[in-house]
Amino acid sequence: MKRHVDLSGRCRSRIRLMLLHAVVIAAAIGTGGHPAGAQEFGQKWEALVTPYLWMSWIDVGVNPSNRRIPSSSGTVDFGQLVEHLSWVPFMGAVEFRNGPYGVALDYIHAPARAGLTTRNIVFGGGTAGSTVDTGTAMFLYRPITQPDQYLDVGLGVRVWGFNGDIALNQGLLPAVNVSGGGAWADPLLAVRYHRELGNGFGATAYGDVGGFGLGAHIDWQVVGTIDYAFKPGIDLHGGFRSLNFNQSAPAAGINVNMYGPIFAATFRF
Repeated sequence: MKRHVDLSGRCRSRIRLMLLHAVVIAAAIGTGGHPAGAQEFGQKWEALVTPYLWMSWIDVGVNPSNRRIPSSSGTVDFGQLVEHLSWVPFMGAVEFRNGPYGVALDYIHAPARAGLTTRNIVFGGGTAGSTVDTGTAMFLYRPITQPDQYLDVGLGVRVWGFNGDIALNQGLLPAVNVSGGGAWADPLLAVRYHRELGNGFGATAYGDVGGFGLGAHIDWQVVGTIDYAFKPGIDLHGGFRSLNFNQSAPAAGINVNMYGPIFAATFRF
């Protein structure tokens, strides 16, 4: 007889609710450069949709609260991550602008699954899966707009959600499914600067920092891209992104650093 232990029914609902609130509240990072608009509110709204590919490496460090348990760390490269994807991931951003005001959001969904070895005695093997969802929402204000540059400042939130499950196949003992997860939200402060370089090229730098102990101990991100105006309404971007957090839990402290090249295209409507 197959047993199922669900530790995350309420947690999954909480994750979805928090991510929905983040989307409704505001928005995250537009990774690319955007044209400087006039500084009056009330004009036609502009939408900038940016699908992207982030080839991320992931460094994870775990520091157990129990000093008798040693700390551990590891790195998963982009190739290993792709091999263990259990479904198509999603990476994308959208920004809505009206004069000096902007509302943008960024969302990542990454499901992964791998096999487990159990020596086929007590259990006949199994699988372990995890899903990471992170959504950033940011209100942006543009205090500086010039023909060749602009500066945005922002206030927002980033929501993290994790779901995991382990399925052990029947051996000497009946099959068992165990699932669990967690979620939290971090307030953020952000700044973004764009500079035109000429001949259709530009450069954009973005950074945010938050957490402040209200969710994670610290939650921060930096993005730098070279931008190219491919044609009217379409911009291309290539650069580097680093997204990181330090979270303290009763059982252990966790440090996660995700970093790697990013490639994107922005479509303006």
